[in-house]
Amino acid sequence: MSKILELKNLKKYYATQKAVDDISFSIEKGSIFGLLGPNGAGKTTLLRMITGIFYPDQGEIILDGQQFDPVNDIIKIGYMPEERGLYKKMKIGDQALYLAQLKGLSKSEAMEKIKFWFKRLEMESWWNKKVEDLSKGMSQKLQFVITVLHEPKLIILDEPFSGLDPVNANLIKDEIYGLAQRGCTVIFSTHRMEQVEEICDHIVLVNLGKKILDGTVSGIKQQFKENIYSIKVQEMPADLNSEAFTIVDQTANILTVKINEGKNSNDVLKYFIQQNLTIESFNEVLPTLNDIFINLVDGTKATTRAFQPIND
Repeated sequence: MSKILELKNLKKYYATQKAVDDISFSIEKGSIFGLLGPNGAGKTTLLRMITGIFYPDQGEIILDGQQFDPVNDIIKIGYMPEERGLYKKMKIGDQALYLAQLKGLSKSEAMEKIKFWFKRLEMESWWNKKVEDLSKGMSQKLQFVITVLHEPKLIILDEPFSGLDPVNANLIKDEIYGLAQRGCTVIFSTHRMEQVEEICDHIVLVNLGKKILDGTVSGIKQQFKENIYSIKVQEMPADLNSEAFTIVDQTANILTVKINEGKNSNDVLKYFIQQNLTIESFNEVLPTLNDIFINLVDGTKATTRAFQPIND
């Protein structure tokens, strides 16, 4: 798969802060990519360099195989910032039409695409409303449409589900999947780790201006696993002492255990089989991205009890 975006040794320094300190990574075409980090980590500065709002002090940005030209290449990018940029007094239909034409669409093309998206997201009755009359969730849907309607190659969504109810959040999520399937690349920035686990193929975690983690979601979870398993039995044995494992948690007929050094999952299963117990499930417990995020950013060890089984 070819790359849509490559960042090479990007640096952006302010008087008292290294906002982006020698960060490099690449994004594959058609992927949904998560850019993560705590407040002040450098995410916003990175996004502003990718969109040409800021210029890097050092480093290169390669967009679709060519050196990034902020003036001419911005047409290839759709950016939905966390801080909304809508005109509050302007009618929604007129605003969408105006912004679409700024992105290079003719008036007729813009009208066609706006009508398509308004119908798709159940916004047809909003045309003559003003932004100031919309709820936060309605404004969010409008901002999403304005971001994607010119069919950019690279779409950047900063907290796209903010203010959305579950129904509309699922609606936007389905559209994100659809855009990726049609060849668009999505950069998804959020503080909601459960959304990242569900949506993203690949993530980068930044902190204090530096990249501290880069990989696929599944690969990262495998990297940080701790040999912990959940086992459900019909009846709990009277004797739970075993050289194979240490008990981490026990709830009713479910045990969470950590396999001891030198042992493996077969040793755990063997113990329960020898007790003539009916095993209903046996699953490896992987850390969530939230656990990993806290562990790496705060330097604190995420508790084993916070881990959730990947299969129920």
